[in-house]
Amino acid sequence: MTPAPLESDDAAREQDLERALEESFLAGDERALAEVYGRWSALVHTLAVRALGNVAEAEDVTQRVFVSAWQGRHTFDPGRARLPSWLVGITRNKISDAHTTRTRQIGVEERLRATAPDVRTEEPEELATRLLVAEEMSRLDSVPQEILRLAFFDDLTHSQIADRLRMPLGTVKSHIRRSLDRLRTRLEVDLDAHGS
Repeated sequence: MTPAPLESDDAAREQDLERALEESFLAGDERALAEVYGRWSALVHTLAVRALGNVAEAEDVTQRVFVSAWQGRHTFDPGRARLPSWLVGITRNKISDAHTTRTRQIGVEERLRATAPDVRTEEPEELATRLLVAEEMSRLDSVPQEILRLAFFDDLTHSQIADRLRMPLGTVKSHIRRSLDRLRTRLEVDLDAHGS
């Protein structure tokens, strides 16, 4: 009987190692996470760079893929897919999310530039804050949205807003207070989501 080729032994050993890695990963072994990252982060990053054309966004996607994989490892089923294929599926979802975020941000920038044409002169941090506020403001009802627009973008006082909209001063103040509470809550949720 002739011995099996060495390549076949190597392939079998690699499969055994990969199965053991999958089991450790599923069991929550952090060393397995490090190994998974070491083996497949280049693949994930390459796919993200090709799809997004932006290295910084690709790095962000790569990080999100592995955080998502680790947090959702209980959903990985070795009987349905190998670990690299599962990671590629997560990568596609995160790339799609990045495209959606980019499209949304472009829309926000266009709306903001329409209401504040001098926006290009701002510092990047100020612009980012204004964009986020503008996006969240667009979700408010029309009256509170108009009141906040006059306060934030036109720099009108509460009294000036009340005069312009022919509303009682107390109503304007109430709208601003309630809207700012809603914005604060939404911004905290958005920042948590972007930070995760």
